[in-house]
Amino acid sequence: MPFAAATTAINPPFATLLKFRLFLFYLHRRPIPVEPTAMTVNLHIPPESDIFPVAGIEIGIAQAGIRKTNRNDLTVFRLCPGASVAGVFTQNRFRAAPVQICESHLADEKGIRALVVNTGNANAGTGEPGLQAARQTCTALAGLLGVAAEQILPFSTGVILEPLPIDRLTAALPQAVGSFGTNRWFDAAHSIMTTDTQPKIVSRRLDIGGKTVTITGISKGAGMIRPNMATMLGYLATDAGVAPALLKTAAAAIANRSFNRITVDGDTSTNDSFIIMATGQAGLRIEVDTDPLYPALYEALASAATELAQKIIRDAEGATKFMTIRVEQAKNTEEALKVAYSVAQSPLVKTAFFASDPNLGRILCAIGYAGIADMDVSKINLWLGDVLVASQGGRHPDYQEADGQRVMQEPEILVRIGLGRGNVSDTVYTCDFSHEYVSINADYRS
Repeated sequence: MPFAAATTAINPPFATLLKFRLFLFYLHRRPIPVEPTAMTVNLHIPPESDIFPVAGIEIGIAQAGIRKTNRNDLTVFRLCPGASVAGVFTQNRFRAAPVQICESHLADEKGIRALVVNTGNANAGTGEPGLQAARQTCTALAGLLGVAAEQILPFSTGVILEPLPIDRLTAALPQAVGSFGTNRWFDAAHSIMTTDTQPKIVSRRLDIGGKTVTITGISKGAGMIRPNMATMLGYLATDAGVAPALLKTAAAAIANRSFNRITVDGDTSTNDSFIIMATGQAGLRIEVDTDPLYPALYEALASAATELAQKIIRDAEGATKFMTIRVEQAKNTEEALKVAYSVAQSPLVKTAFFASDPNLGRILCAIGYAGIADMDVSKINLWLGDVLVASQGGRHPDYQEADGQRVMQEPEILVRIGLGRGNVSDTVYTCDFSHEYVSINADYRS
């Protein structure tokens, strides 16, 4: 017998009290922790044999027990002398303590010799004690490596507003240093994960100017993803040599093409960081962007970073669809991105894609509120995959819902929007919203 029917035979005041107590029970009960499931969208993980070490970089891994026991949660990268390092960091005003220290140490220009990454705790929203903990991390590792504390870059990811257990972190540093190896990128990709279900790694070799150049990188991130930038960490390394000033310019441009073109939920994190390292061990050195070899290296780095960024979306929390939102015929990049992000971050659009429901008026609605005051909706064209859905301000006469349904069933979907305003195009990558996304984030601290 249904519960509601059963209560009708009970004295009404008692029934009302019983229902209220049951409501309070369900309202206040502790959520049952839900482990992330391996739900990814065409995420390619290369075999370890295809992951190439980058000469001039060693990696060490340790278990510090920062949040969970019996898992690798501390990673150290040691760089050879003379390596160039550049970084791009979150625009969130609540920038985490390690982000602030990284920016300071990069500005010192003393030559970065090591990176240290902990998971399980973001060391964000921790005030002056958090800054002291980040500095203490650098000092401890510097002592082990025989370098200056200002030559260390610290990174943290995990829960915000909780003190970093610095004693556990520093106690594990000798273990990490003692495990240094030249080809531990695969291990590092695992050790920096939080709610990720799969490691994210790219590696390739190419010929540039007669030299064999290696590019290998890893990233982490699955939620709280929206530039500039998002709760993600990205580390990209090459054995090519690049002048520090040029690498700094390249890092910003590459981030704009890759990690600044993804969104899961529109939340900009406190800790996101993207680092490029160039060790110069391949015998190739590029000083200026007019060097004829620079475009090939730049494009290779940008391609690798884009793949790492897209892998974050493919492994986004609870994702079942990978969506490319491409806006064309915009007046400028700013308005192209306004429209792209308006669509990509709409909960109604994202839930429709999860349900494979061609409720495409939601896309038109998101275009309309993107913030372009003089938009002429009669000039807008909307395609879902190869299907023209809307034109001249309304539904295209030839559009059939069955065609939209066919495209919506696919795991990878292109949404193309023509604004009819200019000749600028830009692209954003996003995912759907599923039940699993809510479960993961509701139970994240449980």
